[in-house]
Amino acid sequence: MPRTPQPWDLPPPEQRPVPGNPYATEGYGAPLPPSRRRRFGRGPTVATAVVLPLLLACAGVYAVTVGRSDGSAAPEAEATPRPSGTPTAPRTPAVRTPEQKEIPTSEQINAGRKPGDAKAWVVDDRTDLPRRNIKVHDLWTVGDTVVQAAYRKVSAYRLSDGAEVWSVPLPAPVCETPVNPTPDGKVVLVYKSSQARRGARCNQLRMIDLRTGKTGWQKELVETGSADDTFSVNSAISGGVLAIGQSMRAAAYRVEDGVKLYDIPMENPGKCYPDDVAGGTRLLVASTCAISFDGSKSYNQLREIDPRTGKVLWRFRTPPGWQVGKVLSVAPVVFTTLHNEERTDNWRIVALGPGGALRTTVDPRSKGFTHCADAGESGENIQNCKGTLVGRNTVFLGGTNQAGAYDLGTGKLAWGVKSEDSTLNPLQAESGSSALVYEAATPSRPGRIIRFGPGGVDTDKQVLQHPESAAATEYGMLAGHLAYANGRIVITPAEVSGDDSNRQARMLSFAPQGPRAGEPVSPTRS
Repeated sequence: MPRTPQPWDLPPPEQRPVPGNPYATEGYGAPLPPSRRRRFGRGPTVATAVVLPLLLACAGVYAVTVGRSDGSAAPEAEATPRPSGTPTAPRTPAVRTPEQKEIPTSEQINAGRKPGDAKAWVVDDRTDLPRRNIKVHDLWTVGDTVVQAAYRKVSAYRLSDGAEVWSVPLPAPVCETPVNPTPDGKVVLVYKSSQARRGARCNQLRMIDLRTGKTGWQKELVETGSADDTFSVNSAISGGVLAIGQSMRAAAYRVEDGVKLYDIPMENPGKCYPDDVAGGTRLLVASTCAISFDGSKSYNQLREIDPRTGKVLWRFRTPPGWQVGKVLSVAPVVFTTLHNEERTDNWRIVALGPGGALRTTVDPRSKGFTHCADAGESGENIQNCKGTLVGRNTVFLGGTNQAGAYDLGTGKLAWGVKSEDSTLNPLQAESGSSALVYEAATPSRPGRIIRFGPGGVDTDKQVLQHPESAAATEYGMLAGHLAYANGRIVITPAEVSGDDSNRQARMLSFAPQGPRAGEPVSPTRS
């Protein structure tokens, strides 16, 4: 059903970016408050409105549970007092027996399709998991399969129907995966030294060919002290080279056989140390330069390294008091920066040109965009930033109730839309500033894919409507990981629960029709 449009306005001049000074805070007003009838962007754009679900109000005693950032529950609200003198009968708390959730089958979902709805498949992974939340790692699309690691297993599923093609068991839980495989479909996983929840190191490497599921070499990362400990590591693949950052040191290995190629050089020894890596068509290394305990003086450095030789090709230094946040793209080089003290409350998007020269800086805060679509710093790999996508000359941002596009040449907003009761995720860049956007499912409706162009919702076109029969399963995944290839979207949660009474589908996919077996697909990431 078409949704009621809502106009948005550009912010007043005092709330617009300061030309030529991307890090200045002067001239920025407070973010515009949400409005039911607003638009933003150049030209007469309108936005998609969503009918809010009817809220059922109940009188009497109630309790509210609010989630905290540490995962614990906030205290329950106190019961509403009754008027004095009103007799009440004592209540016996109802005893609830947890019911195991049933994951619908692909056949059940497709039986509920309406004309024009996408065809779906769902994966119900019955792996026995510990009774806690288990992290699910990056999605890789290779050939006609989609591959993902979770807990102690790596599994490949056929894109056409979701059937498991192969799986590789591991002796301990996976703790790190690179965002990109090699051009010929190989990755190196990092898994723990044991199954212990505490004290286990993230130091075991194993190469896997994603095309066949065959495992190759394995080795253990060497530690010599606190400067290269492996309690937490990060990894990236560029070409046939794997870069590993462990504590304050980093090194490169050949993916084919695991041979160490070189140590990624430290600069200003004792002051700057490499602490994260990003891969793909380029190899980038982020370093922290803590020249004092005063955060206003510390800075970060981003370098491009020739993956074959380790030679530094260029360097970019953040202003004092700022650090590199997340790398959104390596070609073009686009990343976020964070204020050392204000963190995600004060952030920018930076685009570099040839030789690492500053090209432009964008401050999307005046439009209400948040760092990585409310995922904050997330603690994930430096290349994992939810709700972001970079095209040839455009950076696309999504999040709760809105999406927009900024020109990387001018730093100006190209278009923007606001849609109540929606979470919008840029999915694939198209020509110009156009993009496919995934509108995630809500408790009351399924998701869909929309194309937005330079005119915002004036040019919106529904590309794929997901069936209502999949809405509950789709909503439960909260768009944790997304991949898009040849008209097919694959969705997984960021975590799965090991509690049998709270079971979740492992993977869900939609397409107008399944791709033919053996049809190649283009790797994508979220």
